Amino acid sequence: MYIMTLIFHRILIFRHVTTWTLSAPCLGVDSAQLTKSKNPLFTDTGSTKKMDPNYSAQDVARCDLCKTALAHNYCDFCHVNLCKPCIGEHISDDYKKHIIVPILERKSTLIYPKCETHKNKNCKYQCQDCDIFVCSDCAMSKQHKGHEYLKLEELFAKSKECIGKDKEELSRISPTYEEIAIELENQIANLDGEYEKLTTEMSKQREELHREIDKAINQMEKEIGEIKVKHHNILKEHLNEIKQVQSLMQNTLDSMNEIEESNEVSPAIHYSSKVEEFRKLPPKVNVSKPKFIPKQVTREEFSNLIGKLTPLSTTFEERVFTAKKLNTSVRELLDEPEVLNTIETRHVNLRNVACLNEEQIWTSGLTADIKCFNIQGVLHKAILTKSREGPSDIAVDINGALLYSDWKTKRVYKVTDDQTEEIIRLQGWIPGNLCVTSSGELLVIMRSEDETQSKVVRYSASTIKQTIQFDNGQPLYSGNKKIKYITENRNLDICVADSEASAVVVVNQVGQLRFRYAGHPSPTENNPFKPFGIATDSQSHILTSDFHNHCIHILNADGQFLRYIENCDLKDPHGLNVDSNDNLFVCEYSKVIIKKIKYLK
Repeated sequence: MYIMTLIFHRILIFRHVTTWTLSAPCLGVDSAQLTKSKNPLFTDTGSTKKMDPNYSAQDVARCDLCKTALAHNYCDFCHVNLCKPCIGEHISDDYKKHIIVPILERKSTLIYPKCETHKNKNCKYQCQDCDIFVCSDCAMSKQHKGHEYLKLEELFAKSKECIGKDKEELSRISPTYEEIAIELENQIANLDGEYEKLTTEMSKQREELHREIDKAINQMEKEIGEIKVKHHNILKEHLNEIKQVQSLMQNTLDSMNEIEESNEVSPAIHYSSKVEEFRKLPPKVNVSKPKFIPKQVTREEFSNLIGKLTPLSTTFEERVFTAKKLNTSVRELLDEPEVLNTIETRHVNLRNVACLNEEQIWTSGLTADIKCFNIQGVLHKAILTKSREGPSDIAVDINGALLYSDWKTKRVYKVTDDQTEEIIRLQGWIPGNLCVTSSGELLVIMRSEDETQSKVVRYSASTIKQTIQFDNGQPLYSGNKKIKYITENRNLDICVADSEASAVVVVNQVGQLRFRYAGHPSPTENNPFKPFGIATDSQSHILTSDFHNHCIHILNADGQFLRYIENCDLKDPHGLNVDSNDNLFVCEYSKVIIKKIKYLK
C-alpha cells in the first residue's frame, strides 16, 4: 500500500510539473492568472511581482505533510498546505475542527482569539461594557448579564476597511516625504556651494577694503611728499638769507682789515661801525613736521566697517499636506489630435486661458476685461482689471479663485465672489505670468524695471519662499519684457517658455537647471523656434506653443521631443492650459478663439 501511494504521489508531481507553464490545471486557473496578485506564489510589490517568500521558484506550494506533492488545499484552522491524498490523514484526529479550503482561498477563515475562561471556545464577540473579547458561553453567564455585544466579525471587517483606507492614504502621503527628503538632500548637496559663495562675497569685500585703504594711504603719501617740498623750500629760503648776511659780514671784515693795515687818514675817519646790525640775529625758523595720527578703531567698529555676518538661525514652518491625484494609468498620444470645441472670445489679441473646472474657462487678452466662458462658448461673466489694462496673465488657485497679474500696478490680485483683493505688491520688479502649484503655492515670473533681469519667485500666500534666477552665476532667463509662460510639472519641475531665448528652460523644485529645449525642426515650417504658452498633463508631458511655426511641441519630462500637434488648423498659438481630463486649450492670438483639443487616447 505504501509503495502504491508513493508511486501515485510521484505521478501527480510529474503531471503538475510538466503542465505548470502550459495551463496550470492543478490550480484550476489559466496560465495568465499565475501572474496575478491572487496567486499564492506571487506578491504584488508595486510595479514588479516578487515570489512569495513561502514558495520559492524552485519549490512551488508543497504539501506540509508529505513534503513532496503539490498542495491543492489549505487548512485554515491549522494553517498548513495539503495535497489531496494527505487531507484524510490530516483530519483523521478531529474532523470537526479542521477547515479545508482551496489553496487560493487560504487564510480566508477568520482566526478568533481563544477564550481564557472556556478553553475550547473561540471568542466571537466583544463585550462593550467590559471591553473584552467573550465567547458565547461568557455572553450567557451572570458576569455579563444585560451587557451589549459587538460581533468580532463586523469589527474585523470595519478594521480591515479602515486599514485599507489608511494604507491608501499613506501611499498618497509617502511621496510627499520623499519630496521632502529629496529637497533636504539637495540642500545638503548645495551647502558647500552656498557657503563658498558666502566666503567669496567676504573675499570681495576684503579686496575692496584693501583697494580703498591703498587709495587712502597713497593719497596721504602724496600729501606728505608735497608737505616735505614746502618744508624744504622754507628752510632753503632761510638758509639763503643767512648766507647773504654771512657774505656781507665777510665783506665788512675785509674792509676793516684794509683800513686797519692802511695809513690813509680819510677811510679811517669815515669808518662807520656795523656791529650793531650784525649783533641783531635773524629770527629762528621753526617748521613743525606733519605727524601721522592713526585712527583708533575698536574691533566692533572694524567689524562694522567690513560688514555684518548674520547668525545661523533655524525656524520651523508648518507643512500642510495636499493630496496629489495619483496617476495610475498610462495614456498614449493620439496619432491624429482632434478639435473638440471652438470658443469665440472677442478679445483683442487673445493671450491667456485658465481652466476653472471641466465646464468653465477664464480668458484674457490685451484689453482690460477678463472673461469666463462655459465649454459651449457662452459668456458666463466678465471682470475688469484694476488698472484698466490687459493683465499679464491669469490663473486659478486650488480653491477656484481667479488670480491675475497687473504689469501696470506691479501687483497680483485675487478675485473671489466678484471681490478683488491685492495679494502681492512688487517694487522694482514687474509681475508676469503665473502658475499655481500642486501644493497651492504661487509661482510668479517677473522682470526688473530696467529689463535686464528675470526671475521666478515662489509665494506661499504673500510670503516669498524661493527665488530662482541663476545657474552657476549665469542668468537662467532672458531679461527683457518678452512674455515668459510658466508651469509646474507632475514631478515638481518648473518649466518656463522663454521666447526671447528661443528655449524652454526646466529646473527642478530646488531651482537647479535640468535642461533647455531649443526646438525641433518642423516638417512644414522653417521659422525660428519661439515658445510662448506652456502646460503639462497627467503623463508629465510638457506642451509648448511654437508661435511662428503654428504648432504645439510635445516633450517628455526629460525634454525629449515626442511629436507635434500641427494638424488642427492652428494660427499663432499662444497661451495653453490642460484640464483635469488632459484636454488641451489653445489660445489663437490673431483669431482670438480658443480650441479644445484631444491629443491623448
